[in-house]
Amino acid sequence: MKVSIIGAGNVGATIANVLATKNFCSEVVILDIKKGMSEGKAMDIMQTAQLLSFDTTVTGVTAEPNDLKGYLPTANSDVIVITSGIPRKPGMSREDLIDTNAKIVTGVMYQALQYSPNAIFIIISNPMDAMTYLALKRTHLPRNRVIGQGGMLDSSRFCYFLAQELQAAGYPATPTDVDGIVIGGHNDKTMVPLASIATYRSIPVNQLLSKEQLDRAVAQTKIGGATLTQLIGTSAWYAPGAAAAAMVEAIALDAKKLIPSCVYLDGEYDEKDLCIGVPVILGKNGVEKIIHYDLSGDEKTAFADSVANARETNSKLKL
Repeated sequence: MKVSIIGAGNVGATIANVLATKNFCSEVVILDIKKGMSEGKAMDIMQTAQLLSFDTTVTGVTAEPNDLKGYLPTANSDVIVITSGIPRKPGMSREDLIDTNAKIVTGVMYQALQYSPNAIFIIISNPMDAMTYLALKRTHLPRNRVIGQGGMLDSSRFCYFLAQELQAAGYPATPTDVDGIVIGGHNDKTMVPLASIATYRSIPVNQLLSKEQLDRAVAQTKIGGATLTQLIGTSAWYAPGAAAAAMVEAIALDAKKLIPSCVYLDGEYDEKDLCIGVPVILGKNGVEKIIHYDLSGDEKTAFADSVANARETNSKLKL
């Protein structure tokens, strides 16, 4: 398994580090336009190999914009993760990045495909739902091979905030004790945490927490990314990187794992021609199945609002 990560920023470097320490990839390539950035981060990761006992080879590469040959080291990648683009700053929404990041993502996709025509792509660049849709439309790849990373991250954050509420209510909960899922757009206002089916050690959380507590966990989940941006001055990276690495792992190991992901809908959930977060099975072919959940009345309404927001954002793309 060979994985290439386009973008050696905090998220890209975290993905490479997690993949290396997991030790299921033979090779990880980090590519960036800033000279020395990817090489330095790859070297730093490799200098932990003896300490952490992994055999994955991590290589850093510099490629100037539109430098096709610079992508040669990524050739024959099985999975390519795209983190390229400008990050959010305090006060910015993900949608504020659309024009700049659309140009970057398009260029990266075209160049990467020249050397890895059979790769599965995981899109992280924001606004992620729109960038996933753009990548699919521009490349005409099968929909199972273009996947947006948002739901996995948002679901992990949801479990964290539910665990916080459970602890406050007197239950000895950690995020690993909680099972929760988020669908809809990767957007501060329109993501849809499914409180109705979340559980704590198989017990529905709505049997343990009040409506006020559940609503608070949902609200904190929605602004989870913005909260971190305010605290640290830029987009988060540990959780986004780990979430992307988990998606790569499911594909690499053909795990057939249920992971909420941004995918193209063609009739599922009664929607067509957009990319948005829903539960999917990830395996060696990328998206192997889309899972349908029966949503509550409020969740259906929230999902419809999320779809409308995604379509509005897509309308700003120059396809």
